[in-house]
Amino acid sequence: MSTATQDRPLGFEANGINVISEDERKGTPRDLFWPWFAANISVLGLAYGAYVLGFGISFWQACVAGVVGIVVSFLLVGFIAVAGKRGSAPTLVLSRAAFGVQGNKLPTMVAWIVNVGWEVVLTVLATLATATVFHRLGWSSGDVTKVIAFLVITVLVVGSAALGFDTIMRLQAIITVITGVLTVVYFILVIPKIHWAAVSSLHSGSPQAFLGATVLVATGFGLGWVQNGADYSRYLPRRSSGAGVVGWTTFGASIAPLFLLGFGVLLAGSSTSLSSAINSDPIGALSTILPTWYLVPFVLVAVLGLVGGAVLDIYSSGLTLLAAGLPVPRWSAALIDGVLMIVGTIYVVFFSSNFIGPFEGFLITLGVPLAAWCGVMLADILLRRRPYADAELFTSSGRYGAVRWAPVTLMVAGTVIGWGLVVNTYASWLSWQGYLLGPFGLGGKTGTWEYANLGVIVALVVAFVGWFVLGRSAIRRQEAAPVEQAPVEQPAG
Repeated sequence: MSTATQDRPLGFEANGINVISEDERKGTPRDLFWPWFAANISVLGLAYGAYVLGFGISFWQACVAGVVGIVVSFLLVGFIAVAGKRGSAPTLVLSRAAFGVQGNKLPTMVAWIVNVGWEVVLTVLATLATATVFHRLGWSSGDVTKVIAFLVITVLVVGSAALGFDTIMRLQAIITVITGVLTVVYFILVIPKIHWAAVSSLHSGSPQAFLGATVLVATGFGLGWVQNGADYSRYLPRRSSGAGVVGWTTFGASIAPLFLLGFGVLLAGSSTSLSSAINSDPIGALSTILPTWYLVPFVLVAVLGLVGGAVLDIYSSGLTLLAAGLPVPRWSAALIDGVLMIVGTIYVVFFSSNFIGPFEGFLITLGVPLAAWCGVMLADILLRRRPYADAELFTSSGRYGAVRWAPVTLMVAGTVIGWGLVVNTYASWLSWQGYLLGPFGLGGKTGTWEYANLGVIVALVVAFVGWFVLGRSAIRRQEAAPVEQAPVEQPAG
């Protein structure tokens, strides 16, 4: 038994960004179903039904956009999870093999900002969901209720993340069962609110609108998780099936969003007033169509589903902060991120009057550099034939070097091109984007490609193709280098 295992009271995880030792690797790929299902069975998935219809597309176009956006984006998470099984380290540590130990700080900081942003979003929605349901029940819905709900949610999220991997896996299994059952009951109760005549009469939108909806779904689901893919597969034995890792990650993460978004499209397409309400208050709007007796179970499923996602985000953001070079224990990094989550949530809940607009702008804006990093990482995983040199992931003097300029340049180039091909009117401070739509003959910022979100796809493709072409010889040199005789001590974090 390893020291980390011996020193782990009450499920506390002593490991940080170090490579997991052989005697601590456990489980099978099917264990990945639980954390990924629980993290994605959020009622926010229902709200995406209104978001995609906002592109002016038909029911069937929305369904196809949802299936493609969800499944393909979570397949990317599954592919990156394979690196965790191979290298037994967090995602943003394994990324050092491509970018260099110091050069990797660029994608690390982008990934950290994305994780912290999602922590705030999910905690805000869980807090507001509780207040909204309490208001409908005639109970207190003022600031006191919000504060109490916020404190309970914060303790659950931050406490679980601080305890670490085993606690999270147990919690996510519980959340999976409870939310799965309660969500099915929700579906049954809202079926009478669906009017097929209204849904089927929705007019088809342009190919550009369909593409924009697909990319928004992909960015809101799988692309928001790619930077965490290896964090939950790193404890698996290295002999585990790579196909199993991809399959169970994709299946676990996709199955709930597919049903949620489908029902969301049916509900939003049945009522224009409900669709409008979802855009301003997603949780509150979805509670208005329920009978009063189911409001308490609804708030339970809403809060637990959002907590399931926030727990994975804050755990991974702590690991990412350590990978950026912060010299603190893993649990301390989780607490630091918890403080940031608290500050952000307090601002949005008590001081901000507009939430959904900046949220969608945040998704698209940071989705571009994240897609570029993902492209490099996918190509890097595909090109590697030998295991990572574990110790050399933690030193700039090893085979992975300090800065590998080709992938860094590809990520920057993909981001610059990508931002030039997306338009954000969700927040005034994002109006500078879309500067390439005119020069590229795509009609400018108000043309037919205005909301196609083309930049996310272009950023991923540019980075993937670039590193697949340029990285082959570099990776072969890495894999041919002799193993260091004196291993570098790995930080436990």
